[in-house]
Amino acid sequence: MSTGTRLAGLLLLTSSLTFPSVLLAQTADDAGNDEDQMVQDTGADEEDQDDAQQNDDQDDAQEPEISVPGGGIIVTGRRNRDPARSSTQVLNVLTEADIARTGEGDIAGALTRVTGLSVVGDGRVFVRGLGDRYSLALLNGLPLPSPEPLSRVVPLDIFPTNVVASSLVQKTYSANYPGEFGGGVINLTTKAVPTEDFLTVSFGASGDTETTFQNGLTYFGSNLDSFGFDNGNRAVPSNLQAFFDSGERIGGVPLSVTEGIAGQLFPTNLVTLQRVDDQRPNFSGSVTGGLSVDLGEDTFLGIIATAGIKNNLRNRSVLSQSGSGDLTEIFQQQETFITDENILVNGLLSFGLDFGENTVRWTNLYIRDTLKTARLSQGFDIFPGVTGFDFQNQQTAWFERQLIDSQLVGEFEFDRLSVDVRGGYARTDREAPYNANFSYTRTNLPGDPFGDQFVAYFNQLSDAGISTVAFDDLREELWFGSIDLSYELLDNLEVTAGYAYSDTTRRSESREFRPFISGDVVDDSVVPALGLRRPGDIINGATLAGFNVTLTEATPFPVFDAALEINAGYGLARWVPTDTLTIEVGLRYEEAAQVVALDQSVFNTPIPGATSTNLNNDYFLPSGTVTWEPIPDLQLRLSASQTIARPQFRELVEQVYFDPESNREFVGNPLLNDSELLNLEARSEYYFGGPDKVSLAGFYKKIDNPIENTLQSASGVVRTGFANAPTAELYGAEFDFVYGIDLYDLGGSFFETKQVLIQFNYTFTQSEIQVGPDDVAPIIGAPNQLASLLFDDGAQLVGQSDHIANFSVGIEDTEKTQQASILVNYASERVTLRGGPLPDVVEDPGFTVDFVARTELGFLREGVELSMQVRNIFGRDNFEFQESETGRLEINTFDVGTSFSIGIKAEF
Repeated sequence: MSTGTRLAGLLLLTSSLTFPSVLLAQTADDAGNDEDQMVQDTGADEEDQDDAQQNDDQDDAQEPEISVPGGGIIVTGRRNRDPARSSTQVLNVLTEADIARTGEGDIAGALTRVTGLSVVGDGRVFVRGLGDRYSLALLNGLPLPSPEPLSRVVPLDIFPTNVVASSLVQKTYSANYPGEFGGGVINLTTKAVPTEDFLTVSFGASGDTETTFQNGLTYFGSNLDSFGFDNGNRAVPSNLQAFFDSGERIGGVPLSVTEGIAGQLFPTNLVTLQRVDDQRPNFSGSVTGGLSVDLGEDTFLGIIATAGIKNNLRNRSVLSQSGSGDLTEIFQQQETFITDENILVNGLLSFGLDFGENTVRWTNLYIRDTLKTARLSQGFDIFPGVTGFDFQNQQTAWFERQLIDSQLVGEFEFDRLSVDVRGGYARTDREAPYNANFSYTRTNLPGDPFGDQFVAYFNQLSDAGISTVAFDDLREELWFGSIDLSYELLDNLEVTAGYAYSDTTRRSESREFRPFISGDVVDDSVVPALGLRRPGDIINGATLAGFNVTLTEATPFPVFDAALEINAGYGLARWVPTDTLTIEVGLRYEEAAQVVALDQSVFNTPIPGATSTNLNNDYFLPSGTVTWEPIPDLQLRLSASQTIARPQFRELVEQVYFDPESNREFVGNPLLNDSELLNLEARSEYYFGGPDKVSLAGFYKKIDNPIENTLQSASGVVRTGFANAPTAELYGAEFDFVYGIDLYDLGGSFFETKQVLIQFNYTFTQSEIQVGPDDVAPIIGAPNQLASLLFDDGAQLVGQSDHIANFSVGIEDTEKTQQASILVNYASERVTLRGGPLPDVVEDPGFTVDFVARTELGFLREGVELSMQVRNIFGRDNFEFQESETGRLEINTFDVGTSFSIGIKAEF
């Protein structure tokens, strides 16, 4: 029997909640249940029964607010109100209080403390080591389009914690969720009707040892940059826009036109690097208000509005290398100093109506995440038989991501019938205008009169650095709707049927231009017109005057249109044959049409050569979970399901995207196919009472056609592509432990309401790609390529860490806001790029240690809270590299530093 099969058969103890607030609510639940039992056993009088009912009411008030399709996460007939314990599925739920304990300012950071979850890059959540393509993000049970072309789901670091009422992570599949379910689903529920009127104002400041009060880089841009908006300076210049509108190819327009375009491509305020000697601290601020109006007859109207801004600066000195196949020699190296200014602006306006058992919520969300980056790099190239070239490159860029989402959700109860109706519209935009790169080359050639100086070459010298300017624009629109009907056929049997529809369209435009100079002014073979410039010197239209300037377009396929239409129907049954046994079974049918094609209308003459994608697939996806409570407080779960993972638009489009986080380029593969998954899980959970619990789980997944990142290296450029591996297996185990120690017995007023809370969770995961001698992995230009040329048999999946662990120990007050915790996070090495014939690119996250604390400031006024955080106390750096027995090359390695933050929040 294989290890995967043995682990898949384990009985598990689960980590439903990594944080204690819901567990503390469970304490109250236990008390309520005990009191109910006492009422039944002793025949207590009516007053005692009223007291028991009051406890139940208090328990109800502590239930986290969760909105999911089908509405069925709580098992019918169970009195326990902890959703993680009473659900038929494996859940982790973070309430507002749980998130506050982590001290994180965004949802991505808070989710790193959940068992089996890790965050890679800028907010991309990996579940059990599976890439973000296997994760599903929902808002109030409805899909979210991503404004980031490099991410399947919305990067969760753009969701501030003040707009979220709860975050649910479900790791086992149920048919009420979309079929694209690999590692798990993350459902964010926004706040609806507040229990009372409130107004909260918060301010914060932060910094880190690598950035704050240190030297940095910037460029002017516009006077609104620090707020995440441009004042119009970055609009497509008039001459370039006229060229776009003409439908002509750049090689077919007169020289006078290209010179006019080139004269507007390098405005001084957008391409001139500036040094900042003493960088300021980061700042943030938010205001959130809620209003609850009693309309009478058990009807309440709630209005919640929030607005916030966060501006962070970050320095990085990134080391990137490439070399020989055995990694013993370095042929190319770059050290890039980067200053990023990240601005997050968010707003939410929500209207909720509660009448009886019914709820209607209208949620409107706006998030704008902007990155202004300034970069200066220095490096060298070594070519066989010649002296190495030295390079200095500068980059100025602006990436703005914007999400607008409007949702209407109705959850209605009619005796035994429940009806959920959901619908809405979302639009995301990602613009990257004036992404300008200038390259300066020192050839070091003996016969070159300027070989000992850095020169900005614009004469098509083949081995010199090339200067470019790019304009990217992405727009994605999503219409969605669903209806779910649930009916209690019997007191212990509920059935649900539902239909869901979504229609996603994306338009992706990428135009990159390279200026070249020719003519009689200077001999092209010696020095171009813009030679002998120093790195950082201004290059603008005036500099180009008097020369013959031509442009070439580096993007052969500039504009793609993509669409994905999904129709799905499902049936689900939840049966509770006894008080200790629950069975849930479901079946989902899902058909989808996915198209990616080059927009041939961009140019007057069609563009040959682009490969289109046209996938039309349908699936029957069964799911089932059995939950058994053999003795009080012990639960055993068995779960099995089949799911899918479709290739995403960014993985299919033959366009090059630059990722400022990983510092490299990505390009799609239109020959990708759907992945199909078999999921098995066994779990055991034991609840000691109060916040104390322990759990153990084992899981197994088989994946046909998993999509993997692959390494492409050409002319010194490290680029990420995508390809289907033949098959893969993933298996592992999870362990979770929470234990609270009451300090009341220590005596004194300080310890009377204090407790120590210890939490530990650990996930062990193993994966293997299986490659046969005749398996193929199609890519552009090689549709019958052998998979063995890209994948090694037995290699682990991209993004999978063997070990993920979280440990925290803290002291907190059970009656007021007063907490202090040490948080330790560990993730072992994980592959980020499949190397093919070269070693894989590996990231080593290692250990990070944080300290978070918050307390009420009663001496000021009631409702004022002070928070403090120290992140990455021991300064764990970022390591991403290729390594073999004979050598090691750094790919994306830099110092991270230690960060500090302080904040104050006042509630009125």
